[in-house]
Amino acid sequence: MTYETPMFNLKAAVEKTGLKAHTLRAWERRYGLPKPQRSEGGHRLYSQWDVEIIKWLASRQGEGLNISRAVELWKQLTADGEDPLGPAPSPEPPAAVTGATVDALRQAWIEACLSFDEARADQIVVEASAFLDPDTAVTSVLQQGLSQIGDLWYAGKATIQQEHFATESALRRVEALIVASPPSSRRELIMAAGPPGERHGFSLLLATLLLRRRGWNVIHLGADVPLARLGETVAGHRPDMVISAAQQLPTAATLLEMATLLHREGVTTAYGGWVFNRIPQLRSRIPGHFLGEHLERVPERVEALLGTPLPPPAEPLTPERLEALTHYREQRPLIEAEIGRFLEGLSMRGEHLAVAMQQLPSYLAAALSLCDLGCMDPCVDWIEGLLANLGLPDNLLPRYLQAYQQAASLHLDDRGEPILNWLASRLEKVADRERHEPS
Repeated sequence: MTYETPMFNLKAAVEKTGLKAHTLRAWERRYGLPKPQRSEGGHRLYSQWDVEIIKWLASRQGEGLNISRAVELWKQLTADGEDPLGPAPSPEPPAAVTGATVDALRQAWIEACLSFDEARADQIVVEASAFLDPDTAVTSVLQQGLSQIGDLWYAGKATIQQEHFATESALRRVEALIVASPPSSRRELIMAAGPPGERHGFSLLLATLLLRRRGWNVIHLGADVPLARLGETVAGHRPDMVISAAQQLPTAATLLEMATLLHREGVTTAYGGWVFNRIPQLRSRIPGHFLGEHLERVPERVEALLGTPLPPPAEPLTPERLEALTHYREQRPLIEAEIGRFLEGLSMRGEHLAVAMQQLPSYLAAALSLCDLGCMDPCVDWIEGLLANLGLPDNLLPRYLQAYQQAASLHLDDRGEPILNWLASRLEKVADRERHEPS
């Protein structure tokens, strides 16, 4: 499979053949050799077979033929039924696949990504595909590898640049495999669409690959899909199911809006994501089917769900909760404009706010629209751990929460009581913890 599977971008083909990018493009344009496929974004994707063709042509040049004559010779040999390259190399007998083998491949891929070694990272995935089944190669090496790099970033042991590099590397690999996946063999149509605001699209892309490899017809719309666009697409194509994923509390709230829209259209939503794994009570608010915590099981879960009745619609917010949410949204700009006055004397660099603090208002609004403000606690715990891992002062988050409480008290009336109560409760937890910590 890997010999003819398009998997190398133009940069990788240049590195493997030693030729210039403009030379490869010129040969393709003038002589039709090689014939790389294209990704959904229009980028060239070369297989190992394409690479060997390029090397063969370059070798003929080294023997004294010009490129046009080398191409003529190639075409003449193939017209006569000969393979200029000889038979495709037979794969070596696969080594025994053990957990240690998979772990070693994943660790090697992680190390290549942390070193920004794109060619090595690609080569490791090729090696993994040589003796692992494709699903295991992408889930055990790429998905779990990305998860471990995310853990390293959270622990302060990897940079955001390293995490982004690894994500882009994994996305390119999965996109190439989707391009090479066989045509659909099933009549049902599935759409994959991330909710508005969701920037993390790898899990949804990987689910698309796993489904396509089993013959499903999947339209992948990507992450951060506007609801207006989704509504138009659903109306025009009438999918049997829409799958989605949310990683953070705010995008769980927009996924609720998405699922509600689809429910009105009579279309089933199936969903997953980190935030639903971390806060299970959120699942009861979404008018759809939870796909489970294990991405590799998505195809069998989809199979089981297709044809089942629509779940009941989401329960509407209570009048009190809706009133609190509307009031908070109206007053939020005033609270955020006021908060700086209560942060005097606290070292609050811009990047600290960007990493942690600016999420609080969005989390508050999302929690009000989803369930109750108890959903905030796991998210704030996560932020607290991140700040600690970054070596920031222990009092940074409590001081910010205290300042937010002071600003909110000035601009929220009785309708904002749920927010004020949660802030007071959270600060009391901090104070209680400090009282019991050894001095």
